[in-house]
Amino acid sequence: MTTYYTSDLHFGHLNIIRFCDRPFAGVPAMNARLAELWNETVTEDDTVWVLGDVALGALDESLTWIGRLAGHKILVPGNHDRCWEGDPSLRKGDPEARSLRRTAARERYLAAGFAEIHDRPDPVTLGVPDVTLSHFPYEGDSHGADRYVEHRPPDRGGWVVHGHVHDTWRQRGRQINVGVDAWGGRPVPAATVAALIADGPQELAPVAWA
Repeated sequence: MTTYYTSDLHFGHLNIIRFCDRPFAGVPAMNARLAELWNETVTEDDTVWVLGDVALGALDESLTWIGRLAGHKILVPGNHDRCWEGDPSLRKGDPEARSLRRTAARERYLAAGFAEIHDRPDPVTLGVPDVTLSHFPYEGDSHGADRYVEHRPPDRGGWVVHGHVHDTWRQRGRQINVGVDAWGGRPVPAATVAALIADGPQELAPVAWA
């Protein structure tokens, strides 16, 4: 059994092809290749942490791809996930209405194939203890100024495994981006992340799509 990390699959999102120069003619080819690369890498006995932004576009269709992916899948919601705690639609109305919308949103992702959803997962050990898992890095963004600053983890000198920045970097200092646009479209084994941490802070560019 192996643990993997990934993020920012963006199933169903046409514009991500242009934004990140993904090598696909359209959404159907992108969706199929993302699933193919995942299932070439992950077995049913493995666990995959998806650090946000799993699907966009026509969500009822996009989310169906989750059920086609192998393994025990855990979601840490990102800013494009409808079940993200910061989603504006979940913060409208009275507390009871907000709670009902939040529950309905989470159930939608669980029904699609996620076994668990964690807004703020406990730190993990990846060669060193207390590694933070988050959709967001400590600092930096995929374009322009840092967004969602209030939702980012505080930098207390440790490591963060994250997504959100797409193809901006694979590693920047103590920030390791496990997004598909930095790793050739594939989930990243925990051992690979641990090896990067053991090598210490450095700057690494994304690798090409497989």
